[in-house]
Amino acid sequence: MNISPADSRVGPSEDPAGAIDGRAARWQTHREERRRDLIKAARKAVHALGSDASMEDIAGAAGTSKSVFYRYFGDKAGLQQAMGEVVLGQMQRRMKEAAQSAQTPREGLFAMVSAYLQMAESSPNVYAFITRLTPGEASAQDAIAASGALGNFFEQVTEMIATPMRQYLGEDKEALIEYWPTAAIGLVRNAGEMWLGSPASDTKPNQATMAANITDWLCLGIAPMLATT
Repeated sequence: MNISPADSRVGPSEDPAGAIDGRAARWQTHREERRRDLIKAARKAVHALGSDASMEDIAGAAGTSKSVFYRYFGDKAGLQQAMGEVVLGQMQRRMKEAAQSAQTPREGLFAMVSAYLQMAESSPNVYAFITRLTPGEASAQDAIAASGALGNFFEQVTEMIATPMRQYLGEDKEALIEYWPTAAIGLVRNAGEMWLGSPASDTKPNQATMAANITDWLCLGIAPMLATT
C-alpha cells in the first residue's frame, strides 16, 4: 500500500517532542505557582513570627517542611531575595503611583517618602526580613545589596528622583543630580528605619509627620531651624 506524504506526517498530538515540551511547560508552571504560594506563606509567617524566624519556623507556619523551602530557594538568603523581589516590587509601584500626581519635585519626594513609610510600617517584620540578614551572613547580604532585589529597588528609586530633577534643574546641574538622589535615599532609609524601630511614645511622630520631616530635611536641611536659634 502506498502512503502519501500527507498521510505520513505526524500530527501535533502525536509528536513525542511536542508532548515532552508540553509536560515540561506544565511542570514549570506548577513550580512557579508553588514558588509564589511559598513566598506568600513565608511572608505571612514572617509577619507573625518576626524577622528572625528560622527556615524551620517559617516552614512550620506554612504547613510544610523546611526541605521544601530549601528545594525552591536554596537557603534563607535565597528566600529573602525572592520575597524581596515581590515586596520591594510592590513598594516601588506604590511609590511611583504616588509621585505621578505630584506637581513639583518636592511634592513628589513627599509622596514617595510617604508611600515608603506606609508600606514599611504595614509590616516591620517583613521589611526587616528582606532588607537585613542575620549575623554571620554578611557575604549573602553584600550580594543582595549589590545586585539583588534591594539593589535594583534603590536603582529604580534613584532614577525616579533624578528624572523630575533634570526637568526642573536642567542638564547643567547633572553633577548635583548624579549624587543627590543617592544621598537622599540614604537619609530616607536610615531615618525611616530608625523611626520604624523606635518604640511608641508621646514624642514619636506619626507616619505623616515623619514623611513631612524627612522631606523638609531633604529639601531644606536644618538651616531654617539653625537660623531661629
